[in-house]
Amino acid sequence: MSEEKGRIIMGKIRKRNSAGKEKPKKSLQREILEWVATLLAAVLLAMVLRTFVFELVKVDGRSMNDTLADGEIMLVTKFRYSSTWLSFPWQSDEAKENAPRFTVGGDPARFDVVICRYPGRGDTNFVKRVVGLPGDTVALKDGYLYVNGEKYDEPYINEAYRKGYINEFPEYTVPEGEYFVMGDHRNNSNDSRAQGPISRNMIVGHVVQVLFPFSGWRGVPNGLDVK
Repeated sequence: MSEEKGRIIMGKIRKRNSAGKEKPKKSLQREILEWVATLLAAVLLAMVLRTFVFELVKVDGRSMNDTLADGEIMLVTKFRYSSTWLSFPWQSDEAKENAPRFTVGGDPARFDVVICRYPGRGDTNFVKRVVGLPGDTVALKDGYLYVNGEKYDEPYINEAYRKGYINEFPEYTVPEGEYFVMGDHRNNSNDSRAQGPISRNMIVGHVVQVLFPFSGWRGVPNGLDVK
């Protein structure tokens, strides 16, 4: 038998032997470790996305009618600007408010719709519109908003919400580093008129889209872009 034919036969024998071998089974301990590692990686990825990219938040209440309705689910982006609180759900409101925070990105623009928090309310989310930037002077007269003496028609405000004593607010100058927020339902909103202005690290993210219900899918533009 030639040397070349011998090599061919030996190669076929090795292939048959290797094909007949079964892969060793993973131990139960190894399978559990792999599942735990996969779960931890998924949780870590979700935390990174929620902290730096986006978060889904449900509207609770009518304070942003008619821009946002109770029960709608919003897409809140974090990559433009955000503030993250390093706290846990089981902590008290006081502990949450004293937890470390880190703020990234730029600053909200006037008339952005944002998710924010109030002092004394822990990590409860509120959805409001930024109407006053640091240093601005804001006021409500006859139901209309004035910023630095300029009147804004705010076409997103239902005319019925302009009526009532609560729509009169004297001139107020927003302190440096703070923001004045209000709900679009001016007669039914717990906002800076009662709570005072909020600091930058109380603004969690920027509301840009309504995702659910699907029939109400739409963008949430800056107020200056609303016609």
